[in-house]
Amino acid sequence: MSFVDEFQVNLESLPNILQKKYALIRDLDKSLQEIVRQNEQHCEQEIEDIKNGVRAGNITPDTSLIRFSDEALDEQKHSIRIADEKVALAVQAYDLVDTHIQQLDQYLKRFDEELRHERENAAAAVLPATSLDGSAKSGRSSEGGRGGRKKTRLATSTAAAAAATEVAAAAAAAANPTGMELDLPVDPNEPTYCFCNQVSFGEMVACDNPDCKIEWFHFGCVGLKEQPKGKWYCSDCAAAKNRRKSR
Repeated sequence: MSFVDEFQVNLESLPNILQKKYALIRDLDKSLQEIVRQNEQHCEQEIEDIKNGVRAGNITPDTSLIRFSDEALDEQKHSIRIADEKVALAVQAYDLVDTHIQQLDQYLKRFDEELRHERENAAAAVLPATSLDGSAKSGRSSEGGRGGRKKTRLATSTAAAAAATEVAAAAAAAANPTGMELDLPVDPNEPTYCFCNQVSFGEMVACDNPDCKIEWFHFGCVGLKEQPKGKWYCSDCAAAKNRRKSR
């Protein structure tokens, strides 16, 4: 069982436990209110009886000798016990919620560590493919012409980069279902391409202009769905080529 499943199981039982404790607190509060009401009536009646006894001369007006009956005192002690029990239940409910909050903090920390490991592994899988792409580019510059250059990147590097990207995206989506932004490390040495200035992923096409500053472009960024037939120029190079023809 993963830590997410474990936390979910523990969390599912929390509402029922809290509901039972709150129901007990509510019942105790009703009992307490009834006992307090009865005790107030008893005390008021005993105070009135004491006043009448003092007026009739049956009771000595000495405050040190005047006290409530044992029954009234027992009611007051019982009220205190019920109040203490209510406080204890409230503390238990608070501690229970606080324990789940602490567990959630621990799970989030473990979640962040696992996600970081997934991204690091995915980045490590992409780096070899990127290095291979760079070697292929440097080799093309020494060829006797651009006519023999492939229109798409090497199949092995494309498949590796695409697979690594999908693994990283799947790991991020599974580990971060809420879409919360996380501060994750990004390899600063990985080269970027295309108008979007992003890393290599999916299918890419190369511009046939030997002086193109960008060289490689993502299919989606240049509106391609399949490999172009014949020579292909990016929009910048195509515009420059048309300007030269119009002169």
